[in-house]
Amino acid sequence: SPLRLQTGEPRSAPPGLHQRSLSTDHNNHTHAIIYKTDVLHRLSVDSDHMEIEDLDENEDQVFAKFMRAHKCYDIIPTSAKLVIFDTQLNVKKAFFALVYNGVRAAPLWDSTRQDYVGMLTITDFIHILNRVYTTPEVRMDELEDHKIHNWREMVKEKQRSFVSINPDASLFDAIKTLIESRVHRLPVIDENTGNAIYILTHKRILRFLHLYIKELPQPSFMKNSIKDLGIGTFENVITATPETPLITALNMFVEHRISALPVVNSSGQVTNIYAKFDVINLAADKSYNNLDLTLGETLKNSEHNEKVASCHKWETLSCVMEKIVRAEVHRLVVVDEEDHVEGIVSLSDLLSYIVLRPMAEAATQASLMEAELMVTESTVLTS
Repeated sequence: SPLRLQTGEPRSAPPGLHQRSLSTDHNNHTHAIIYKTDVLHRLSVDSDHMEIEDLDENEDQVFAKFMRAHKCYDIIPTSAKLVIFDTQLNVKKAFFALVYNGVRAAPLWDSTRQDYVGMLTITDFIHILNRVYTTPEVRMDELEDHKIHNWREMVKEKQRSFVSINPDASLFDAIKTLIESRVHRLPVIDENTGNAIYILTHKRILRFLHLYIKELPQPSFMKNSIKDLGIGTFENVITATPETPLITALNMFVEHRISALPVVNSSGQVTNIYAKFDVINLAADKSYNNLDLTLGETLKNSEHNEKVASCHKWETLSCVMEKIVRAEVHRLVVVDEEDHVEGIVSLSDLLSYIVLRPMAEAATQASLMEAELMVTESTVLTS
């Protein structure tokens, strides 16, 4: 990978080089710090032209081929903290541990099966609150007393299989797995040792591409508007108001399978946004016992005072990508000139279009040509 030392970004050693990790077992969770060495050797490998020499055939594939030319290992930072929970850990303590360590999700380890069985995410926290909350006066036993294992058994029919990826897999495969599996976090697991070494996200991958995007050939579609390209969701956009009760917002997350709610005023103008990740603040300040509070009160009492990251549907894809990376958010709210909500553009929307779409279209075209060739050959033989 043509990584540059002066960028201060991930500097990777090639897979197979010496890798040391330090693990401890404090407070029922694990901290793993990953060290990578031999950076100069890695940088000496000339891969600037790897799989990019034939781009004249189809410039639309430049980002897809960039992702195919890099492995998951290339994106892992020089040092990183990873939190892993045993399924025997108390649910409440687990969510407090997420807050304490500043992470959004953790792989789950089943000591009986000696294997990873899933992920504990903020979505689980929302499901628990949504399931057990009644009034502020009623104790939420399932959150207070249950272990992770108990909770997983209660929602067994809704459990997804554990999805992971090998560090030697390409970033293209990682993007495909993230989007097709409809997950937001993808653990990187070393198949040889069984160690979890990192958690990949859409944001991390797009940010990695953004580091080199000015050095790559620019596909013509980057100059088109997201409206013309059909990128984003522009129908049935779910919104909330400052008067929406918090428990109702949680229900909306679950019912509509969305990750954020634009908050609009009486005129329909977006004034704030309440995302799934904000729900973890309920564990941070131990306020989850009163979900009758409104979103307006919740946002006012939190440190969430950032301006809503937004864009217009007539802005170019290049501009939208720049905005979402610099804002370090998972989505942009698409607004009109008066700030009325028109749609949502997510990281997965962008990665699907610039990485997966060109290769899928190429595969479809190849299949059609092969079918036409077979028909032609059959006609010739018949004649």
